[in-house]
Amino acid sequence: MRRDSSSGTYRIAYFAHDWGDAAIKRRVAGFQRDGLNVAGFAMHRANDAQPDWVVTDLGQTHDNKYLHRALSIPRGAKLAQGHVLEQADLIVARNLDMLLVALQSRRRAGLKTPVVYECLDIHRLVARDDAIGTVFRTLERQALRKCAGLWVSSPSFLSEYFEIQHPGDYNADLLENRLQDAPAPRPSKEHRDRTSSPLRIGWFGNLRCVRSLSLLRQIAADHQGAVEIVLRGYPADAEIPDFHEIVAAQPGLSFGGRYQYPDDLGAIYHSVDVVWAGDFMDAGKNSDWLLPNRLYEGGWFGCPPIAPASSQTGKWIAGHGCGFTLDEPLDQTLPALISSLLDDPAPISKLREGLLALPDDVFIEPAGLLANLVQDAVGTGLSHRPGGKTAPRVSIAPSA
Repeated sequence: MRRDSSSGTYRIAYFAHDWGDAAIKRRVAGFQRDGLNVAGFAMHRANDAQPDWVVTDLGQTHDNKYLHRALSIPRGAKLAQGHVLEQADLIVARNLDMLLVALQSRRRAGLKTPVVYECLDIHRLVARDDAIGTVFRTLERQALRKCAGLWVSSPSFLSEYFEIQHPGDYNADLLENRLQDAPAPRPSKEHRDRTSSPLRIGWFGNLRCVRSLSLLRQIAADHQGAVEIVLRGYPADAEIPDFHEIVAAQPGLSFGGRYQYPDDLGAIYHSVDVVWAGDFMDAGKNSDWLLPNRLYEGGWFGCPPIAPASSQTGKWIAGHGCGFTLDEPLDQTLPALISSLLDDPAPISKLREGLLALPDDVFIEPAGLLANLVQDAVGTGLSHRPGGKTAPRVSIAPSA
């Protein structure tokens, strides 16, 4: 195994789809926090600022332009060559397209470096029930068999997808979307008067769900003056092309633009009473299985989430006793919840107290976790045989 001679730590080659993505930056920060040397091989979106970590530019791609992204794979593999890749102890590839780039790059360079597939969403293309889905799942299966490990952010990704579609083809670890470090101290007292008006509901992050926007817009319309819906983040134009028109037309619904991660998290979560954590963009599949960042971000700041009870998000909330879960039909149960909270906001304060009483590592990734996962993957890769584990392994951070 190759180690950095100056520190004895592992070297990571990280293949990423967008160097400007906040989640990519968070993973890189986690590697660096754990003392790992990380060099990126990354694509980027239009007008992205230059990365603040070492990156080999693999070219520009575009959201939802799948053909263009597919054609970029051989080009990216050709570019991802040289001393940096050859010196890596482990290759980590985020998303299926970058896994294909990484595997091609490894083959072109004649390397045997272990590869980990980091999967934080089950993309709609691999989840399709038609011939197209079959083709993409076949590509994924072939790629998985060449990997030393699979990192997933939700246990449902295993139980609802990988165990069904790829049994026996992977070694899995659970790596939730927790914060890397505390973005600010946890609140120790009420930051808003919970009996005051209006009740404020936040929806933050990747704003890509038409149904979520419709549900929240209706709440604002039904309770003008009593409820405010605060939106911050990244509207997905491909999913909601008329996002800004909808927001502008509805009093009580406001979009405050993008925010800086993690610097602005305290301000945005302190500004609301509860946070919407539902998602229906890929209803019945990825949306039901994922665990969104808002669970961990809002939880750290004591902001109770709201989500559908049947989703993995709802199960996480119920398991931690830290928020509101709703049954279908949500166009009835969500308005009923909001009306009850307007009459009596005490449940918000009670849940907030419960959130703030939970251990820090519910929301913050333990120091050393990524280093342990990397060490395990490097060791597995030396004599890799996919084991098809049906339950994810969870590495424990080393004792201080």
